[in-house]
Amino acid sequence: MSNDIFGDVDRFINQRFVKEDNALLQTKQTIIAGNLPPISISENQGKFLYMLARLNKPQKILEIGTLGGYSTIWLARALQPGGKLITLELDQHHADIATSNLQVAGLGDCATIRVGNAIEELPKLKAKGGSPFDVIFIDADKEPYAEYFQWALQLSHPGTLIITDNVVREARILDENTTDPEVKGVQRFIELLSNSKEVTATIIQTVGSKYHDGIALAIVN
Repeated sequence: MSNDIFGDVDRFINQRFVKEDNALLQTKQTIIAGNLPPISISENQGKFLYMLARLNKPQKILEIGTLGGYSTIWLARALQPGGKLITLELDQHHADIATSNLQVAGLGDCATIRVGNAIEELPKLKAKGGSPFDVIFIDADKEPYAEYFQWALQLSHPGTLIITDNVVREARILDENTTDPEVKGVQRFIELLSNSKEVTATIIQTVGSKYHDGIALAIVN
């Protein structure tokens, strides 16, 4: 089957189940206009993310990797009343665009963007203390995925849902001789996840407009 048919099915699903409002549509436009990389989650993946998060009735959500805020909006809308979301973004330009998009979506009061290297920001969140996160979404640079997951565990409680995107990489994770640093980073993450006694986890393959990839789902024991 060609990738075209996957995109066609995505469009069929989106027309029936994903009703993007002006805030989401504008976010996609600002990502294009701002020359951000076109790597946001797809429309139906956004709604899937929202539904997964909502099942956990989250008061606190952590996102690693903001980009233009498209996934951030979906996640923040799953918060319980009075809930808070923290999202980490390395690039100031990306963060500025995402900040504007969150304001347009009416989420500026509940969603906070922290700009900096996530490997440096995550220990600060741990040191700051406070209640752990109910949902954590990892969707940033792939090389340190294993480290992101380790920090996610430290910022969790039993029952926390950890969602990690882009973990199949069009099946390149099967290549034991790969030299691609992103694929190698995902392979390290999968090895760590599969051997972790701290979570119950699996990986679901996905196809669609984003081609062949996958999402890891882990519930902290």
